[in-house]
Amino acid sequence: MKIIIAGAGEVGFHLAKLLSYESQEITLIDTNKDSLVYADNHLDIKVIKGDATSIALLKEAKIDTADLLIAVTASETTNITVCVLAKRLGAKRTIARISNTEFIQHKDTVGFTELGIDELISPESLAAAEINLLLSQSAFKDSYEFDEGALTMVGLNLSRTASFVGKTVKEAAELFNEIHFVPIAIQRFGTQLTIIPRGDTRFKEGDNVVFITSKGGGEELCKMTGKINAEIKNVMILGGSKIGYKTSRDLSNNGFYVKLIEKDKDQAFDLADELEKVLVISGDGRDVDLLDEENISDMDAFISVTGNSETNIMSCLVAKSKGVKKTIALVENMDYFELSQSIGIDTLINKKLLAANNIFRYIRKGEVVAMTKLNNMNAEILEFKVKATSKINNKLIKDVDFPRSAIIGGIIRGGEGIIALGDFRVQENDKVVVCCLPRSIKRVEKFFL
Repeated sequence: MKIIIAGAGEVGFHLAKLLSYESQEITLIDTNKDSLVYADNHLDIKVIKGDATSIALLKEAKIDTADLLIAVTASETTNITVCVLAKRLGAKRTIARISNTEFIQHKDTVGFTELGIDELISPESLAAAEINLLLSQSAFKDSYEFDEGALTMVGLNLSRTASFVGKTVKEAAELFNEIHFVPIAIQRFGTQLTIIPRGDTRFKEGDNVVFITSKGGGEELCKMTGKINAEIKNVMILGGSKIGYKTSRDLSNNGFYVKLIEKDKDQAFDLADELEKVLVISGDGRDVDLLDEENISDMDAFISVTGNSETNIMSCLVAKSKGVKKTIALVENMDYFELSQSIGIDTLINKKLLAANNIFRYIRKGEVVAMTKLNNMNAEILEFKVKATSKINNKLIKDVDFPRSAIIGGIIRGGEGIIALGDFRVQENDKVVVCCLPRSIKRVEKFFL
């Protein structure tokens, strides 16, 4: 695919990096020379310095032959303008990064598609939605919903007391009469190796395991692993950023008791005016005495979303030492994901990764409904829609010659999630959730064309 990215900031550079690894034809546009020089030296892409709203510059980038334009500059006005121009100049599909979430809520009413913008994404909204989901699935370190929870991906670390440690996948499945979950990826403790499990794969203590669950699967997993999906009601949030504001607003509207700590006094007063159901505290969240004074030990969850990754990590570690059950830290450095398991923070989230996941489904072949990359694992989960022409259509799963580095995690049919085994027949309009290693993605895509 020929892809043009407007904006070489954190999201744009991260997207360019991921896409260049896949041998996509990438052109990166930005006004900042230093950002482009770094990208040009580190990535196999073309860079153009200039304003992406310039028609002459877009023509220089050969916008008329572009399969996809992604506008992710810091200015949502620029992003919208670039997408409108690009579509008029011949780009097949456009995606704009925005910060005003009202645009997403009223996308159809305003008619953004008619204007020339195929998709709107907000990294801040994606991060806030991720936090909401993680709080509802408190026993798990990672979570992602397909079709509003028809199937759910959850991740956890196996402790010594988990009932299926030492058992094979097949033996673990026999512990329940009906199967509502299936493992789709395993990372052995102390390694970076990602395994796509089969029936004879044996679970080991310390494994980081990702499951696909249907309704009831989460409760079964909790019973088998000794995890407790505790109800979370009291939440403390550090940082009144866009993510902090949106998370506080959404949680308080959903009946959570929320305390929000913001260092900047003026911003704290503004937040207090806007968030009537939230207790806003002006103070430095790194101050342990302040956290004690605000009864951090009584909190069910602590979420740190300041602009400083180190502050977020350290404050979550303090919260964990005070007995807080669930901690979530926003980080910018992708390398920190490798440390999350060893340092004791429940979940790390990254805006760049969330935005990239949301955009990546437009790069994959076949009709991809949803997609996510697994944190700290070299694997992707994709949700494909089965067409009449798809090779997998009307076939039993056991008769599909899937690569061993890929696995079907579940099927969504008529809005119902199903953990499908070998004798299940795939039909047109089914949505199939697949986990695969990068080397097998192209083979998997061919089954759904």
